[in-house]
Amino acid sequence: MPGTFEPLPGGGAAVALDDVEISIIRSLAVQLLELIGPGPAEDAPDDPLAELFAEGPSEPPSDPVLKRLFPDAYSDPEGTPQAEEAEEQRAYSSEFRRYTENDLRAGKRENALAVVRSLDALRSAGDGGAVLKLSAGESRQWLGALNDLRLAIGSRLDITDEEDTDLLYRLPDEDPRKPMVMAYLWLGGLQETLVNTLMP
Repeated sequence: MPGTFEPLPGGGAAVALDDVEISIIRSLAVQLLELIGPGPAEDAPDDPLAELFAEGPSEPPSDPVLKRLFPDAYSDPEGTPQAEEAEEQRAYSSEFRRYTENDLRAGKRENALAVVRSLDALRSAGDGGAVLKLSAGESRQWLGALNDLRLAIGSRLDITDEEDTDLLYRLPDEDPRKPMVMAYLWLGGLQETLVNTLMP
């Protein structure tokens, strides 16, 4: 089981992690939290209805990683649209972002926090590596966080398609991107095995 998720009876998943692996995943999850940003302010009114209708940003983020995590909802997958279509797509995307990005950020924040909390609980329960056991709900949160971490790292590595990923395998050891590449590939393996545990 080292380095791969396996299904647990009754749902959920388990994976054996050593101290270094725990430290790497936790550090990446904390960095993701910093990138996504804080949640609602502590002095914000505790009104679920007001929070439901709170408006978010209407413009896409400038950071390329955040653009990847929070892409425009409307775009032309076939190529460059005509000027009028492009303007219409921008307007639709802006409106959609205004009413959805806060929720998306909150969901991604909760997923990353779930990773940090479960790793902290694992650390405090044992010495050295340990077996992390997740419920079905926690497994889905981990899956979301692993996906976000890979998107963030992939964005920093300028990975846009499968060919880019193939090139990563051939990077020389002295390439400064190598540690980030190794983390990207390792998280991909974890993500794939976690997906398999959630398949019926």
